[in-house]
Amino acid sequence: RKDTPNSKYPSENNCPRNPNWLAKIYLQFWNQVIVLNDYQKRRFANRIIGSLFNTVTGKKIAILGFAFKKDTGDTRESSSIYVCKYLMDEGAHLVVFDPKVGKQQIIDDLKHPSISENPSRVDKLVSVTDDPYLATEGAHAFAVCTEWDLFRTLDYQRIYDGMLKPA
Repeated sequence: RKDTPNSKYPSENNCPRNPNWLAKIYLQFWNQVIVLNDYQKRRFANRIIGSLFNTVTGKKIAILGFAFKKDTGDTRESSSIYVCKYLMDEGAHLVVFDPKVGKQQIIDDLKHPSISENPSRVDKLVSVTDDPYLATEGAHAFAVCTEWDLFRTLDYQRIYDGMLKPA
């Protein structure tokens, strides 16, 4: 989503060699990319909810990765923000781990008015840890939301053993 508006920019400003009809098609295409990306975030959250018997109210879900992409602390337009929003809207308790994004940045992103109508709800539903094993301990589920290389080397048997069952 972050790069898509930049892709639309030339078509909106009388791009050379682009007839007007082609510019409109180009713009419609990129608008649909945004719609599809938004749908995928909602779909991902709904799959988590569905796998937990269609309710996450009061359940602990670990979010592994909050950054927009690996090897960065950049959270602008991160899909994780929206996945967390949808899960909080359903009453899930989230424990977030990201190796580069700080606690205050995560909390600020989730308290943003476009994400949460009630910022105090974030304080009740979200905690941040600096250990992926602590994040998943006692969790009903976990979601890997950023493809950090660290996540390839985690001991997933240890994670599974520490989770609530069925996991």
